[in-house]
Amino acid sequence: MGAGGYVATPAGGQRQYNSKLTFTVLVCCAVAACGGLLFGYDNGVVGGVTAMLPFQRKFFPTVYEHSTTGAGGPQTADSAYCKYNDQILQLFVSSLYLAAAFFSLLAGYITKKYGRKVSMLVSGLSFGAGVILMAAAQEIGMLIVGRILLGVGVGFAIQSVTLYNSEMAPPHLRGALNILFQLCVTIGILVAQLINYGVRDVEEGWRIGLGCAGAPAIIVIIGGLVLPDTPNSLIERGHIEKGRKVLERIRGTTDVDAEFIDLCDAAEMSKSIQGRPIMNIFKKQYRPQLTFSILIPFFQQFDGINAIIFYSSQLFDILGSGQKSALLSSVIVGAVNVASTLVAVFGVDKLGRRFLWIEAGLQMAATHVIVAILLAVYLKADNVMAHAPAIGVIVVLCVFISGHAWGFGPLGWLIPSEIQPLDTRSAGQSINVTVNMLFTFLIGQSFLTMLCSMQWGVYLFFCAWCVIAAVWAMFFMPETKGIPIDEVHLVFRQHWFWGRVTGTADAPLPHYNADGVEINRASITRNSLQRHSMNPDGLMTISMDPKALANKDLGPPAVPLTGDFHSYKDYNAESK
Repeated sequence: MGAGGYVATPAGGQRQYNSKLTFTVLVCCAVAACGGLLFGYDNGVVGGVTAMLPFQRKFFPTVYEHSTTGAGGPQTADSAYCKYNDQILQLFVSSLYLAAAFFSLLAGYITKKYGRKVSMLVSGLSFGAGVILMAAAQEIGMLIVGRILLGVGVGFAIQSVTLYNSEMAPPHLRGALNILFQLCVTIGILVAQLINYGVRDVEEGWRIGLGCAGAPAIIVIIGGLVLPDTPNSLIERGHIEKGRKVLERIRGTTDVDAEFIDLCDAAEMSKSIQGRPIMNIFKKQYRPQLTFSILIPFFQQFDGINAIIFYSSQLFDILGSGQKSALLSSVIVGAVNVASTLVAVFGVDKLGRRFLWIEAGLQMAATHVIVAILLAVYLKADNVMAHAPAIGVIVVLCVFISGHAWGFGPLGWLIPSEIQPLDTRSAGQSINVTVNMLFTFLIGQSFLTMLCSMQWGVYLFFCAWCVIAAVWAMFFMPETKGIPIDEVHLVFRQHWFWGRVTGTADAPLPHYNADGVEINRASITRNSLQRHSMNPDGLMTISMDPKALANKDLGPPAVPLTGDFHSYKDYNAESK
């Protein structure tokens, strides 16, 4: 539990927050991050379940026939690549993500209006209902409806959890605590793969695999009932005193004036902006945030990760390893995924978002090329691959997984959730989740068909997108580590490209006048007694009027907080 420290500001200075990691924050973020277990468990279980012969025999007889007779798909009868090419099977896998895409938009509205924890509760309840329906399924329609309910839960979970952890975390640990969500995703994948391996010889083991998803749903429901909402959300919704109390609780001190004032500033600025929240992000000054909310999830999906996670058992079966070995290989990949995500947890706030993104993109591109070469040279049309190159493919895929796990995987959720100002935060996250789920649906619905038609060339397709993503980040991704969440959006003003796009390249960043009052920013006060000021080291401090100190008037605001937002309104008007 570190002591309070300094946080960077977009202007290059430092501001002092009491931002130590408290036990309360750790517990809140860990419980909320269990929403990632929902997403991860489903990702991990679906590939193993669809590779189980009893499941295929009951719901996908055509795939079962191909699996037991060695027949290929209709396009190339002798090709191992077409063994699992079935549109209904792909619909079963991908229907969840189509539902998540649409319901994430509703989740954005509920998250903003009613708070982050309400969305968590809806997530757990919907996911639990879907689990019951799928575990009891007797025909394909029940499976699809169950998957849609799971999709509703996943959409609400992703929308709320990443915002919750970003807002609860102290600025210097925001990356690590946000990535707890992705860590839980990888743990969920690994647990699901272990369960699949354990029930592989049980006649209806697939019901056990699907039913065990109820455990993380229960955790999320409990979290939605007992966790406090974030100070940001409470203050934005007008619960100012309650927001301060929560802030004091999660920071472990009553000395939270600097951070509290920043949160109030952001909330008042958000309220001063007219129009529908979902439409604000389309304004000129928010073009960088809109662009990142679209491109980041696009790149995250087109690095090829879900093509491997969804169908890892099928891929390893294609290599000729058999169902048991294929499930075991999936477990190995899942373990590498968890271990590599820990690199991001401990490194993202030290190495930075930009470095990890670029390194991961180049690493994954290289592995795609190697896998394509191994498959092109060694995989035979009769579904036979020598042992040594098959092991080589598994090793290289593990290297690919590690790159995604400390790169595009966690950063795909972290960056879009932290770059938004408060007034576009829910809308931006909704767009991020919707785009992510739409492209996840696209990959899930088309990968087996792409594999059948493109064969090893499909990995070169994903390689190209990894290279594009890395090069894009070199030029267009600013670093955001260590900056308070309600000031991260200001880094785009200083960026060589985004400053020109928004027309704010020459707009002033927050500065302080001779009286210690911040210019071009609202100055929220407690009974008009507090002021921003700078100490000799250039750090912002909070000073109290001597008369207030004499009267010991240090309690919560006795009157509503107010602020002058003239400069912000002028800026918004000029940027339209």
